[in-house]
Amino acid sequence: MKENGLNPHSIVRYLSKPSADFTKQDLVKFMVNNHVQMLNFHYVGGDSKLKTLNFAFNSRAQLDQILSAGERVDGSSLFPYIDAASSDLYVIPRYRTAFVNPFSDIPAVDILCSYYTSKGEPLPSAPEFITARANQALKSATGLEMEAMGELEYYILYNQDPLYPNDAQRGYHASTPFAKWEHLRVEASHILAAMGCSIKYSHAEVGHIPSDEMEMEQHEIEFLPVNIESAADQIVLAKWVLRTLGYKYGVTISFAPKLLVGHAGSGLHIHTRLVKNGRNMMVQDGELSDTAHKVIAGYLKMASSLTAFGNTVPVSYLRLVPKHEAPTNICWGDRNRSVLVRVPLGWRNKRDMARNANPREKTKSLSKGDSQTVEFRCPDGSANAHLLMAGLASAARHGLQMPGALSLAKKLYVDVNIFHDEFKKIQKTLPQLPLSCWQSADCLVRDRAVYEKDSVFSHKVIDGIARNLKNYNDRDLSRKLYGQPAKIKDLINRHLHCS
Repeated sequence: MKENGLNPHSIVRYLSKPSADFTKQDLVKFMVNNHVQMLNFHYVGGDSKLKTLNFAFNSRAQLDQILSAGERVDGSSLFPYIDAASSDLYVIPRYRTAFVNPFSDIPAVDILCSYYTSKGEPLPSAPEFITARANQALKSATGLEMEAMGELEYYILYNQDPLYPNDAQRGYHASTPFAKWEHLRVEASHILAAMGCSIKYSHAEVGHIPSDEMEMEQHEIEFLPVNIESAADQIVLAKWVLRTLGYKYGVTISFAPKLLVGHAGSGLHIHTRLVKNGRNMMVQDGELSDTAHKVIAGYLKMASSLTAFGNTVPVSYLRLVPKHEAPTNICWGDRNRSVLVRVPLGWRNKRDMARNANPREKTKSLSKGDSQTVEFRCPDGSANAHLLMAGLASAARHGLQMPGALSLAKKLYVDVNIFHDEFKKIQKTLPQLPLSCWQSADCLVRDRAVYEKDSVFSHKVIDGIARNLKNYNDRDLSRKLYGQPAKIKDLINRHLHCS
């Protein structure tokens, strides 16, 4: 395929086939012919961080066996709900996820794995299987599949640099030399593309926090829509790549929801769309479809409990405050950054702007008319990406099946900035998101039937998530921290490396 010549993924280029079609023998062929000496397995633990197992193989037969049979791991050390008395699990490689390790001095291929039980069956509580079950349940019930993409925001913490200073809260789309760490972000984007991630773009974000101790500079990497299983994988891989580059350059990368009160926090906005036979079902005749409105209604109905997957540390609720483009109320709107669910500006029914900007251009520009998504804005970097995607798919299915979904969407639509003083009356009429992990856990238990439907989430997983959230004992967080900056700073530092 000629198209594969442009692909930054070296295995795709070598094999001249898309990664979705990789076989075991393809990988063996690539590794043998390219003198690869290491094979690394990766899998997501209960803390939603990437784990690693290294193999230094010494024969083709050994390599074939590793790729065929996987390996055993201690599940009780990976997941809090697995008992040590029967903790052995298998990790089995998913061939389509293979990539050349971008950091290893020894030539290595890395691959993502799935968990299987001692009986050789998928582990029901494994994050990647929950995501896959959620998408399959959605498809079985509605004929639709969910695609998603994340906007991953993060801060780089580094020693002060007096040259070309940037103003606080004025970092949006800044360029070098005002954005000091553009090169790290660009390097991360390049690496992720070479690993098979679908990158849309990256840029400096609003947040810039000057401090006596260090400076903090905010950036964002945004992906393209893929199936929700791959979308979650992309987020986990991006965090791993960014943290590894941070370590390489001697700076701290943090996805924490809040680093300093009064300054922009870091979110993990998730854009979603439902597709059928490759067609985006969020738009009909150039307008937002009934399907899209029902999906939005599902997100609004389940919003409070979705925070249990997307806002998982006490610091999350320091970010969800007014006037910092983070939502506090359950509502939606077009191009409105004060709402929970936003319909971003699309390319529906637009003229050929590229030819207008380039009068000598004779060919018509490619259309982006099928790119419309809806954006769920409250999650942050503490999220368990796989469980969040599964939760959104469950909420979308609920919205599509829920009586009165279109009426709910109409009721909770707002077209004003609800944080402006003149619209306070409107804000007070709207439901509010939880104020703590404790409240989030209560909402999850209340809504558990929606997530447990068709065995997408198990009873044990829902109980475990709720228990972990309540263990923070942050029910009266705002009252306890009010007027105590030292305690707030300590709390933020404890969650600097969340998820």
